Amino acid sequence: MDPLWIVLIVVGVIVLVVLFWFFGTYNTLVMLRNQAKNAWAQIDVQLKRRHDLIPNLVETVKGYAKHEKGTLEAVVEARSKAVNASGVAQQAAAEGELSNALSRLMVVVEQYPDLKANQNFMQVQEELTSTENKISFARQAYNDQVMVYNTKTQMVPSNIVAGIGHFEQMELFELKDEEQREAPQVKF
Repeated sequence: MDPLWIVLIVVGVIVLVVLFWFFGTYNTLVMLRNQAKNAWAQIDVQLKRRHDLIPNLVETVKGYAKHEKGTLEAVVEARSKAVNASGVAQQAAAEGELSNALSRLMVVVEQYPDLKANQNFMQVQEELTSTENKISFARQAYNDQVMVYNTKTQMVPSNIVAGIGHFEQMELFELKDEEQREAPQVKF
């Protein structure tokens, strides 16, 4: 066999191996990015549920604590900011504000024993507690997926494919303020 053919076959095999590696790595990055986006969608579902529960909570409290208007308005305003937030960082900040406002509301609730015994309030409070737990798990799942994706885009040699394919780093869902790191207290 002619040495030129051998060289062409070796070069062809090398090119095919590189192409298979490139497309395999590209597809892996697409899969990881989509998993991270799906994890964010799961957070979004739980946050929507949380946002939907808050008006019920405010209405229930409003009947008992009429003179606590400022606290109730703060919760409604924080909810509005959270609903309208976009992007991971803005959403994290808005949700932190909402958690703080809910914490202040729960302090107010402590002053009203009749409210704490109200069946509607107890039901909304239970749903809110359950939703807070789901949000916490969804945030963890999202951050785990983002970490895997970001690591893959930074590691050699997949970082070459990430650069060519414009795979950008994704933001973690982090709470910057120490107060925001603590879940709202909804115990009675």
